[in-house]
Amino acid sequence: MYSVKVKLKLRNRHVLITDLILIPISVLVSYILRLEFFAVFQNYLYSLLWMLGLALVIKPLVYYFFGLYRRMWAYASIPEIKLIVLAVTTASLILAIPMLFVLYGWAFYAFPRSVLIIDWVISILLVGGQRLSFRVFSEGRARNVLSKNAETTKRVLVIGAGDAGAMVVKELQRNPQLNMHPVGFLDDNVEKKGKTIHGVPVLGEVKNLPKVLSFRRVDEVIIAIPSAPGKIIREVSNLCRKHNIAFRTMPGLYELIGGMVNISRLREVDITDLLRRQPAHTNDDQVGRVLKDKVVLVTGAGGSIGSELCRQIARWQPRQLIMLGHGENAIFEAYLEINEQFPTLEIQTVIADVRDQARLDRIFTEKQPNVVFHAAAHKHVPLMETNVDECVLNNIGGTKNLLDVSLRHHVERFVLISTDKAIRPVNVMGATKRVAEMMTIDASQRSAKPYSVVRFGNVLGSRGSVVPLFKRQIAKGGPVTVTHPDMQRYFMTIPEAVYLVLQTAGMGKGGETFILNMGEQVRIVDLAEDLIRLSGLEPERDIEIAFTGVREGEKLREDLWNDGRKFGETAHPDVFYEEGQDQLSGKSLQVAVDKLLKLAQDGRNDEILSMLDQIIPGASVRSSQSINITAIES
Repeated sequence: MYSVKVKLKLRNRHVLITDLILIPISVLVSYILRLEFFAVFQNYLYSLLWMLGLALVIKPLVYYFFGLYRRMWAYASIPEIKLIVLAVTTASLILAIPMLFVLYGWAFYAFPRSVLIIDWVISILLVGGQRLSFRVFSEGRARNVLSKNAETTKRVLVIGAGDAGAMVVKELQRNPQLNMHPVGFLDDNVEKKGKTIHGVPVLGEVKNLPKVLSFRRVDEVIIAIPSAPGKIIREVSNLCRKHNIAFRTMPGLYELIGGMVNISRLREVDITDLLRRQPAHTNDDQVGRVLKDKVVLVTGAGGSIGSELCRQIARWQPRQLIMLGHGENAIFEAYLEINEQFPTLEIQTVIADVRDQARLDRIFTEKQPNVVFHAAAHKHVPLMETNVDECVLNNIGGTKNLLDVSLRHHVERFVLISTDKAIRPVNVMGATKRVAEMMTIDASQRSAKPYSVVRFGNVLGSRGSVVPLFKRQIAKGGPVTVTHPDMQRYFMTIPEAVYLVLQTAGMGKGGETFILNMGEQVRIVDLAEDLIRLSGLEPERDIEIAFTGVREGEKLREDLWNDGRKFGETAHPDVFYEEGQDQLSGKSLQVAVDKLLKLAQDGRNDEILSMLDQIIPGASVRSSQSINITAIES
């Protein structure tokens, strides 16, 4: 560290010495250009000497004040040029004051005032040229290093010729020690084709990638489109793997500090990059009307979805946010984070179990919530298969308690978080969530209130989701367990799930089941293979993928809606609805729910399974009881 500092000081000392040489040259040249060595030149000799002396004192001091001796000029760019112009202009103005108003008429009587302007122009050229020469020298040296190491230098193709791509190329050019040489861009903007950015040509559109990889030497591909949809990233990554070429993706601009890209921030493609699509966004006005100045209660507020709901709700300035959950540690951690981000928001943390109706009733009496988001539930599919009674008591009993209390306390809106496993369920978790859906829709019909259901698929990154389990299995050396090579599921990110939930809170009129357009289902084995590769390993060679076999009654594909039911569009392009479901309601539903809860309290699991199959259309829960908790089907 010490040697680096000394080197920098010596370099700036040389800059100062050069300035002390260039300053008198600038003054002298200004006089020569103005007077052209005419006989009258000697009449201005005194003013020339005074200007030389003052310039040698004033200009270095002003340049020092503006930091011209404290910068790494090898990295100079537009801001540094502006700084040079400002420093030289300030120095020239300060120099003009004594020359025009103090010394003129006292120390000398002949002074060509235009030399001040000429000196200003020449000083900008000399001072700027000297400093920018460091940049030119640095880049020339980088090119020399690359040419000398041509055989070991990686040839990089950049996908995206926008601001992000241009910054990546510039960073690569400035850092020859990285041994990465940009050879071209691919971009779908046809106007950029054939043009160059920082000396690097735009070779064509992204669809030309197979041709480029086939006919050009490319060692690595960098995807420099932070907002790229998952389709593009998946196509690029698949082509790169086919040609045995490494690939990386840039972090989103929101992850970068001040918009500056450092090459070390380039990361390997993450599993969420390969799945992502254009994110669903909310209609701000609609959501704002529902949440602003309201008391909003979220159950399961310490969980993945619940805590993200609280973060997003906080943005809409509710009068009060109530975070209700059973796990004190999770609630405390979520509270600390949200309170730090929104210090003026009134947040109430409540530790309670949704199975305790008396406790819920006291909370609602005290807090009087206007809007309720019900995210509390047992959701781990294999685990619930061995804890049937607990799943019923929590997912069905808890929802019943919350709906009863909400209706009794005149809650304006209620949104139930549900799952694609509730359609023709083959497991206990999905079946209990389907009964919870029935109760929510029935409560809406009985009360004419906008109580609704939000149904979506698996959430990447949530607790108990597939990615953390795969990572643990890979860290142990495998095997990664999947039930069947053709097992497919819908996937979404946590922010997308929350966007959907918030959107439906505003558009619900009562009794609807809202569904997100989640695109195509993804094969679980593809996720496993991608994650193994992104860990620097190869499937089957380094990490085995073990297929444990499909359980009886288990579906290879999930569904988001029932066949033959009304399915239509909403005002939001990514949100659809289903209504008119063939399900229990009214007194029949109430009797069935009470019986299920009684069976759960008595621990009569076999009768629970039989009854779930009877009351839920298309259900086959009883046939799915052969359990391997570590195998992935969800």
